[in-house]
Amino acid sequence: MKLREYILDEPDEWMLCEPIAEYCRVTAQQLNLFPPTTRQTHPMDIRVVELFAGVGGFRIGLERASKRFCTVWNNQWEPSTKRQDASIVYCNRFGYEGHSNADIATIPTSDIPECDLLVGGFPCQDYSVATTLKRAGGIEGKKGVLWWQIYRILNEAQHKPDYLFFENVDRLLKSPSSQRGRDFAIILSSLCDLGYIVEWRVVNAAEYGMPQRRRRTYIVGYRKNSSIAKKISDENKWLTSDGVIASALPVVYDQSQFKQFSIKGNLPSVSSRFNQENRGDLFENTGMIVDRNVTTIKTESAYCGPHLTLRQIMIDESLVPEDYFIADKDLPKWEYLKGSKKLKRVDKATGFEYDYSEGSMAFPDNLDCPSRTIITSEGGASPSRFKHIVLTPSGRYRRLTPIELERLNMFPDNHTKGVSDTRRAFLMGNALVTGIVEKIGLSLINRL
Repeated sequence: MKLREYILDEPDEWMLCEPIAEYCRVTAQQLNLFPPTTRQTHPMDIRVVELFAGVGGFRIGLERASKRFCTVWNNQWEPSTKRQDASIVYCNRFGYEGHSNADIATIPTSDIPECDLLVGGFPCQDYSVATTLKRAGGIEGKKGVLWWQIYRILNEAQHKPDYLFFENVDRLLKSPSSQRGRDFAIILSSLCDLGYIVEWRVVNAAEYGMPQRRRRTYIVGYRKNSSIAKKISDENKWLTSDGVIASALPVVYDQSQFKQFSIKGNLPSVSSRFNQENRGDLFENTGMIVDRNVTTIKTESAYCGPHLTLRQIMIDESLVPEDYFIADKDLPKWEYLKGSKKLKRVDKATGFEYDYSEGSMAFPDNLDCPSRTIITSEGGASPSRFKHIVLTPSGRYRRLTPIELERLNMFPDNHTKGVSDTRRAFLMGNALVTGIVEKIGLSLINRL
């Protein structure tokens, strides 16, 4: 498969290279050519502020798309751990200039530089597919409240950024279970009230040729007086052919399936009343909101190019450390956990006994298709239902290495080096597929 690799000495030019290994081996030194505050910005630069930066997935994708994206400030803080591994990795790869490792809630908006583009994968644990929808805390949960830090920064900014680019889990559109879509309605309404036109798309990266089946919601916003917002005249065409996301990630759709509705009331009213009758899912996987008026439609990928597979990102068996191979004595445990089963379980709170069942999972993982979604518990040697297991040419079973997990998210090889292998896996479980960011970033550039 041929993939684009950035030509570092010619802005916005591309060359083709193959295979995936070469694409993923963009070095940290190459990505660090543009330090966030020591680099003198040019009038044509797009100044980027990266919130909830993780290990820099947005930055990697955007800087691959164009040299015009210049990260001037970034923030990464994990409140649940003393060792700030993501922050350590970020600074190892991009330097300390412009990096903030502090609770975003404690940082005055005046301390954050002006920017043209605000990006961030705002924390999503409360909406994650790792928990059931019924238990999801939603925007009222511990992590969900961090959305209001984005709102605070935008509301207090003396000069609001022209563009926004956020990422979250796909379940955001349905949370919470008792009032489906309320959380997303609050986010969309608050951005409208701040003067933005907003579009979204739920994207499975594998449906656009990338090596991991990872579904995420991508949100792009345009301030009303921005050059791109002025080009939006027909919401239907923008969503399906003319817009930033549609151009980056083409779709097919049924023209008769467009839905329109309005979100009314102040934010507390939206919180208490939106879909109060719980009439099912109101937000489809594609949509936009203008002046609180929503247009949404279900779309499917129209991508017809080559697809990367798990096999293509794997390193040679001879390079795999021995502790990644599964001992023969442990195979039955792995097979049991991956298999189908029916169990009696008891609710600890109520004592209610119920039947629990789960289907079988592929064992080993299929090498000739994109991988399953990486989750944060991917690391460590203990047997697990959800960790990836592959069969090597020699007939041995093994887990995926940190480099392979990085490649599944289209990060440079050894991007997360410097922390433990278990933490490297955790960081990739929290990361996004940088190839999607690159495609959307390039489409954004083409419309400026």
